[in-house]
Amino acid sequence: MPEPRRDGVLIVGSINADVTAYSSRLPQPGETFTGDAFALGLGGKGANQAVAVAKAGAAAHMVGCVGDDEFGSLVTSSLGEHGVRLEHVRTIAGEGVHTGIAHIRVAAGENDIVIVAGANAALDEAQLDEAFAALSGEVAVMLTQLETPLPITLAAVRRAHEAGITVILDPAPARELPEEIWPLVDIIKPNETEAALLTGIAVDSPASAAQAGRWFLERGAGAAIITMAGAGSVLVTADGVGEHAPIRVHVTDTTAAGDAFAGHLAASIAAGLGLDEAIERAGAAGAVTVTRRGASGSIATAAEVDELLAR
Repeated sequence: MPEPRRDGVLIVGSINADVTAYSSRLPQPGETFTGDAFALGLGGKGANQAVAVAKAGAAAHMVGCVGDDEFGSLVTSSLGEHGVRLEHVRTIAGEGVHTGIAHIRVAAGENDIVIVAGANAALDEAQLDEAFAALSGEVAVMLTQLETPLPITLAAVRRAHEAGITVILDPAPARELPEEIWPLVDIIKPNETEAALLTGIAVDSPASAAQAGRWFLERGAGAAIITMAGAGSVLVTADGVGEHAPIRVHVTDTTAAGDAFAGHLAASIAAGLGLDEAIERAGAAGAVTVTRRGASGSIATAAEVDELLAR
């Protein structure tokens, strides 16, 4: 029997229901302000990135938890409709346990978000062990973030590293991380704000992004990709620094743009592309995503990335 192709992506992370309000501006503290539109749908950085991986054309294996509630049914149905594999998504029952919630406000193309973790906090090492035992021969990349318990993120990174799986860490929301994690990370992908919080370096230019990237490599990370929204991204490796210019588009909603980038990056690397080409596709995916409203539903497909790059 031929060996199974090892080109899938394992996504360990959060699964939320996004409750989103759109308005012309954000309200002042204590103010009630009338909005323009409302949306309820799938969200969470882990789930969004899993959808991005699937839309990019790779096998997306999600590892996460939802509550035994209506939101849980909503988000798992949506993940399945997008082609994400759900064998390692666990439903947590019990009084007071609910699916993770993200309350999002969008105004003038920017957003702010309040997250309530809910069932995401129940992700545990036994669930990781089952997923890695079943999938380590099928996946080339593991993608994870920081919306699930930090000890579980560390455990997932360690297991992937030991299994020879490329580890991509999207350090969002940014928080202090233990030094032991860096040598286990092949690619770290912070935006400029997250890079500044982690390194203490104000990231406001390609030069300062390169400086922040070198900070990660000095601690053992294999490569750093600092994304800078409308200013493109900077890749730092042991071979040097490379800049990737942005693709100019009309910005409607930045929600999930970073997740689109991360998911397409992971899928491209799993497909065997080099870092520069993978970043080019990831940047195009982010550019398509910001042109429309929403989270997972707004994420670009591989065909849309191809079309934008061809133009």
